[in-house]
This record gives sequence, C-alpha cells and structure tokens, in this order.
Amino acid sequence: MYATPHIAGPTDGIPMPRRLGAILAVAFGVSLSVIDGTIANVALPTIAARLGISAADSIWIVNAYQLAIMVSLLSFSALGDVVGYRKVYIGGLMLFTVASVGCSLAGSFQSLVLARVMQGFGAAAITSVNTTLIRFIYPKARLGRGMGINATVVAVSSVAGPTIAAGVLSVAEWPWLFAVNIPIGLVALGLSHRFLPQNPVRDAAHRFSWRDALMNALTFGLLMASVEGFSHGLDPRVLSLGVAALLVIGFFFIRTQLHETYPILPFDLLRIPIFSVSVLTSICSFLAQMLAMVALPFYLQHACGYSDVQTGLLLTAWPAVIMVVAPVAGVLVERIHAGVLGGTGLAAMAAGLFLLAWLPEHPSHFDLIWRLVLCGAGFGLFQSPNNSILIASAPPARSGSASGMLATARLVGQTTGAALMAMLFHFVPRNSTHTALMMAGGFAVAAALISFARISLPLPEGLARKRPKHPKHR
Repeated sequence: MYATPHIAGPTDGIPMPRRLGAILAVAFGVSLSVIDGTIANVALPTIAARLGISAADSIWIVNAYQLAIMVSLLSFSALGDVVGYRKVYIGGLMLFTVASVGCSLAGSFQSLVLARVMQGFGAAAITSVNTTLIRFIYPKARLGRGMGINATVVAVSSVAGPTIAAGVLSVAEWPWLFAVNIPIGLVALGLSHRFLPQNPVRDAAHRFSWRDALMNALTFGLLMASVEGFSHGLDPRVLSLGVAALLVIGFFFIRTQLHETYPILPFDLLRIPIFSVSVLTSICSFLAQMLAMVALPFYLQHACGYSDVQTGLLLTAWPAVIMVVAPVAGVLVERIHAGVLGGTGLAAMAAGLFLLAWLPEHPSHFDLIWRLVLCGAGFGLFQSPNNSILIASAPPARSGSASGMLATARLVGQTTGAALMAMLFHFVPRNSTHTALMMAGGFAVAAALISFARISLPLPEGLARKRPKHPKHR
C-alpha cells in the first residue's frame, strides 16, 4: 500500500513546462556531483604545497570523496524508497552545498578531508536517486529521452572538471574550486523545491534499517580498500586481514539481505532477468571505459610525445561525441529494442578500443580522433537505452534501489578498471597500455554479447515495442 502521491505517477510524468524546470534541477545536481570527482585532481600539487603535505597524502582529497560515495550510495537509494526520492535528493544537495563551504574554508589537511567526506555523502544522496526522479518527471513512453539528457550531463561534467579547474586556478586560489559550487548548489536547491515532483513511498511499517546501512558501508568500504590495496602492492599481511574482514562481514550482510522484503543490496531486483543482465552489462562497459581512459594518457604522453594539455584536448573527443549520441539514443529507444541499441553501441566501442591498441607507430591527430569518436559514439549509443531498462524494469516502489544499483554498477566498473590498470603497471610495465586497451576491448565485446542477450527477454512496460495493427480483410 502506497501513500497517495501529490502528482501523477511515473505513467504520466509531469506536464510541460514544469518538466523543463525539474530536469534542469536534476542536471545541476548531477553535474556538481560528477565535476567534483575530478575538479581537485589538477590542483593536488598546489594544495599539497599550501597545506604542507606529501603528494601521496594529497590523493586522499580525491579518495575520501569517492569512498564516501561508494559506502553510502545504496543506503541512500533505499532511504529514498522509504521517505521519498525528492527529500533524499534535496537533502543531498543541501549537504553537498554546506560541505562545499567547508572545503573552501578548510585551513588544514584534516579539515579538508573531513569536508570532502561530507561532500561525498551529499553526492551519494544526489546520484542515488537522480535517475529514478527522471522516471517520475518523464512519461513512460518518453523515459529514454530523459535518460539521454542525463547521460549527456554526465558526459559533459566528466570532461568539464579539469577544464573548470584550470580556469579557476588561473584567476584564483584553490579554495575557489569548491566555492564555485555554492551559487550553483543554491540555484539547484531553488529549482528542486519548486519543480521536483513528490512520489509514492512505501508503507510506513517498512522502516529503514540503520544496521543494514552500516553493514553495507563496511562491506563496500572493505571491498574498495582491498582492491586498491592489492593493486598498489600493500603488505600481504595487512591485505589478508582486510580480505578476511570483508568475507566475514560480507557473508552476514548478504545473508540478512536475502531475507529482507526491501533489501539495501537489491537482490529482489537482481532476480528480474533483464535487470540483472543490464547491471552486468553496465559493469563490463564502465570497466572497459575506465581501463582505456587511464591507459590512454600514459600512451599519448610517453609513446607519442604529447603534452598534458594536448592529451586532454585529444581525449575530449570521447565524451564530446557522447553529448551528441546519447540524446539521439534516448529517442531511438522508443523505436528500436534497447538490447539491439546497446549491443550495437558496445560492439562499435570494442572496435574502437582494438583499433586504438593497434595504432600506427607515429599516429596523426586524425588517427587518434576518429578512433576515440568511434569509442564515444558506441558508448553513447549504449548508455541511454541501458539506463532506461534498469530504471523501467523495477517496480515503482523500488525505483530508488534501481537508481542506486545503476550508480553502483558504474562505480564498481570504474574502480575495478582503475585497479586493473594499476596491476598492469606493476606486472607488465613495458607493455601496460597496449595490454590495457586489448583487455578493454575484450570487456566491451563481453558487454556487447550480454546486451544482445536481452533481445530474448521481455522489455519493461513503456519500452516494449508496439506492433502496428493490421486491418482485417473485409
């Protein structure tokens, strides 16, 4: 039994022009959370010098943000199912904006890391429910278009971080990297309060479990720490203790989740075949993308002799083409099976990755750019249809958990891809980038095959293709 919603449910979406204000509110929040994952990277040497810390310690300014997102993402999505996605989203925006004030005023390394952790929790709340809000903003028949806009925002934001950082640092000190979030966060809060729809919530008898949230945080925190520790050659004794703790806590966490009606780790949704297949496709695709995006800068600078600025400009071709293709894919999913679109896009991405692995000895700009465009176009063709399937295949009352699982699949793929690249640097130092691109191509092929397997599975309501009715012979 659901509480009576204040507006029409996900079948009807919300009317224009209010829909524009709502999607703009979501776009502002998502762009802030994605940009802040990379905006500090360029400034790490400067921040380290100003705060008197080592280069190794400065990495925690980035890692603290990512770790906070990883350990709390699924908990926030489950909380959204209980109290409402609008409340979780607005709460996340408020926390993110306040934490940005803390980052900009931080006078020590410890206070900056603490503020970044709070910022990460805010970003987790935003990203845990942003895609499910799109389900309530757009009519079912137009869900792919909303997902296409969201994919475009993510693509633009992912490449904008270093560019914005360079612009800010050219005229101001590093605290302004975080201060610029404050006015944007306030605008996003205003738009969210005015335009975001209310949504049905679960029966109040089903309360949020803080015990499960703690176990979820420990499980994913230990998993991330173990992967990072192994890839960076951590002392085997310390690593073994971490893995042992992960196995024990993870076992009890999964065991309790299997018996929950509304689990934080959504096993109920993973029992839906097309949902679980789409999650696996997403993990493989983001793993392939991260492997390539970490390997390519080293290849372009060390093997090809490009500067860091030239490398950044060349690599922009990948996300830039996603900006064009993702919205188109969001429209095409209304006419073409999402499994076909996703499989075709991932096959194109795999071809581009293999072609990058076998570049000429002295590649021209054109040799690089058309291969990167092929990769980006393929990924853009996959992303919107895959996200649409993931969200639409979940029951409305579990939309938050579906959104959280979508973001978790992305993070798991990206974290694993980065860890694999670190391992390759250790084990095949002379041929690491070529090996990484070949592996990335292999994961993209696997993702394409998994995506094509969805053709035999029934599509969720709203994405199912309607066959035209043929008139009867008179």
